[in-house]
Amino acid sequence: MDYLKIPNVSAPASRLGLGTWAMGGFQWGGTDDAVSVRTIHTALDQGISLIDTAPAYGFGHAEAVVGRALAEHGRRDQVVIATKVGLERRGDVLYRNSTPAQIASEVDTSLRLLRTDYIDLYLVHWPDPAVPVEESARALLAVQQAGKVRALGVSNYSVAEMERFHRVAPLAAVQPPHNLFERQPEQDVLPWARAHGLVALTYGSLCRGLLTGTIGADTRFPADDLRRGDPKFQPPRFQQYLQAVQLLDRYARTRYQRSVLHLALRWCLDAPNTIPLWGARQPQELDPLPELMGWDLDEEAMRYVDEVLREAIKAPVGPEFMAPGPRPETVPSPSPAPAQWE
Repeated sequence: MDYLKIPNVSAPASRLGLGTWAMGGFQWGGTDDAVSVRTIHTALDQGISLIDTAPAYGFGHAEAVVGRALAEHGRRDQVVIATKVGLERRGDVLYRNSTPAQIASEVDTSLRLLRTDYIDLYLVHWPDPAVPVEESARALLAVQQAGKVRALGVSNYSVAEMERFHRVAPLAAVQPPHNLFERQPEQDVLPWARAHGLVALTYGSLCRGLLTGTIGADTRFPADDLRRGDPKFQPPRFQQYLQAVQLLDRYARTRYQRSVLHLALRWCLDAPNTIPLWGARQPQELDPLPELMGWDLDEEAMRYVDEVLREAIKAPVGPEFMAPGPRPETVPSPSPAPAQWE
């Protein structure tokens, strides 16, 4: 495993992080806590030191699972916990809320669920259009100065929003979506982060399972699975993305004797100063880990990937469907309920 340094975080962060959204159960067809704990232990034992979670994942359930797993495993000082703030639950819907009051309340709840007295990296989950960026940044800075968190970050922010935040409170990390199929951050967020010496925790590395090679045309998802509302999983796009996966898998096996999963994660790892997040749900899903390190994709492979995407995917679409909405009372006119999100 390779490691890098996140500013203000003492423990080295592994180049791959474990994402725990699915461990929250909600939107992913349920979960088994015992299996989730074993998965976290397996990741730690194999050198993954960064665990990414959020209160919104299962409405606190994922944080509780992480807290249990770390309490049972021990060596808290060798683990980098990244969690988030700024989404308010109302029933089974989440709305953006980055007010100082929400931040002050959420951090204490996260500390309790995670069974820790500090959070290594604390990120605003989504920008709140009803709250000035500077106001949220000052609230996060106060939490940092109180010793509850070590480093600050933002997720799903634009470059302009990150610049405003960074002028008030020092950013250590950013978190955009990034994978073979969703590459917009390469145009703005990732270059900005590199220019400012920040680490990028990139989520969706396997594009909600599409790039594992285990999803086919006959795959069916439970009623509560968010992929039922993902445009990538709807015809005709679904067939186009599946065709791309098949071509990439064939290439990976011929050229590297590896699978499309290895290719997709290695592609993410080849972006400098990034920590791709891997949302493994079961210990055996981490079996490919040893084969991810020690090699790179060359220019020929990069060209082939780009060619496949151009030829196979006629109507590419990003992860916009996941974005939560603003709180209803902050919207001047009635708005539809927000889509489910990451």
